Amino acid sequence: MKEGFRQAMAWLHTWLGLIFGWLLFAIFLTGTLSYFRAEITHWMTPEVTAHTLDAQNSVRLAQDYLQRNAPTASRWVINLPDAREPGLGVISMMPGKPGERGKFERKTLDARTGAEVEARKTRGGDFFYRFHYQLEMPYPWGRWLATIAAMVMFIALITGIIVHKKVFKEFFTFRPGKGQRSWLDGHNALGILVLPFHLMITYSSLLFFMSMVMPASLLSTYGSDTRAYYDELYPSLVNPKPQNVPAPMVAFDSLVPQADERWGENRIGRLIINNPGDASASVLIYRDTHDRVVRPSGDILTFSASSGALQSDSSPDKAVPAVVTEAFYDLHMGQFAGPLLRWLYFIFGIAGTAMIGTGLVMWLGKRALKHAKAGVLPFELRLVQVLNIASMAGLMMAVAAVFWANRLLPAGLAGREHWEVRAFFVVWGLSVLHALLRKGQTAWREQLGSGALLFAGLPVLDLLTSREYLMASLRAGDWVLASFDLTALGTGLLLGRAAWKFRQRPVVVKPTRKEVQDNATQVTVQEVN
Repeated sequence: MKEGFRQAMAWLHTWLGLIFGWLLFAIFLTGTLSYFRAEITHWMTPEVTAHTLDAQNSVRLAQDYLQRNAPTASRWVINLPDAREPGLGVISMMPGKPGERGKFERKTLDARTGAEVEARKTRGGDFFYRFHYQLEMPYPWGRWLATIAAMVMFIALITGIIVHKKVFKEFFTFRPGKGQRSWLDGHNALGILVLPFHLMITYSSLLFFMSMVMPASLLSTYGSDTRAYYDELYPSLVNPKPQNVPAPMVAFDSLVPQADERWGENRIGRLIINNPGDASASVLIYRDTHDRVVRPSGDILTFSASSGALQSDSSPDKAVPAVVTEAFYDLHMGQFAGPLLRWLYFIFGIAGTAMIGTGLVMWLGKRALKHAKAGVLPFELRLVQVLNIASMAGLMMAVAAVFWANRLLPAGLAGREHWEVRAFFVVWGLSVLHALLRKGQTAWREQLGSGALLFAGLPVLDLLTSREYLMASLRAGDWVLASFDLTALGTGLLLGRAAWKFRQRPVVVKPTRKEVQDNATQVTVQEVN
């Protein structure tokens, strides 16, 4: 019974990994890129330049802009620049019709002058972030599919732990050049090395959409009024009703020193102004909490916008479930991580992506050996082979295509941000066609080689198309653009090495005793991998 249970877990681990592996690879890869979402957006909008942080000046410039351009808005939001996001972001919400949500207007200002920045239209790193959990599908289908995939991943991790009894021995075992054995050793080592990270990422992703996939308690308490649930969960975001009595507002920058006294200089993350220009107007100053996992109760200061008087120096008390959910959210997103820890998150994410990829390669390789002599795969294995190539090598080309489109598309092109996304899916679709037309090893080599050229060529493309911005960023001490180019070059080199591994060469398969008696022959097995 014990052995039968482990065999059942191995079967479940194998088949769940295969059926959802291609989707999970894309989710893990784009999620890993999302750890540098702000940096990717910065590279894709080089017109937004970094300046020395000055919270008071930024608040003053943002207030002046909003008073001129959105005096009738029901809410203003000011997102102050930081080391990762150099732009001064302003959002104005215009009142909507009764029962309808208001319309948001988002603009990016220069943090030094307050002038509106005419940056190229792009979704930036937000594309990878939202694809990670929405898969570029209509609501709620993408979220449902991503949540199901997360549950499958969680089950695959648990069954993997059950299947591998000798965890520590397998972690320290790697036999290079041994074909399937090497792939299995790598798969086991990658899975065990960052197992706590994988469990945390997968479990926390299930928590985020609990209200969607397990809505029973929510519906029994709030019925169809889900808005009441979120208002109770995040009371500070509820916009009070205006008194409809005009009243002048104080200069918001005069409130900054009180926040600096409590939190330290340049620790303000955002300001929310409810009912600007009304007697009921209030200013909520939020502390930047990206340096901690558990958010303290004193992270919000509330002022009267008309008098400047401090009304509250703490956020409303949170229920324990809300605190736990926020902590898991910050752990999942790596919001609290500094540069070094964020790179560690990135490396762990790449390890998880590689773990999924090695699992897919192993599944096919084990079954393809039976057809090595014939050199022709049956339809079902050929289908898996095509999907393996396109979902891994093809996806890498598609990611690079987004960056190339960002630099090559005309700045004034209508719907420019949508064309970047189309470039992603067009290249990804072409990779499927290419994998269908070319044999396995050749398709791997050509797609990995193309990805290597696309990534390694990005620094050259950047110099040719954005040299002015790149040089300006280096003079300002902003290394994000240069670091992105160096990372792209390193990625290109790694993909080039992987492509070289798929060069045409014979691999000797150790013959069985029967094959020795029948004059065993050498066969090439990489052609069917």
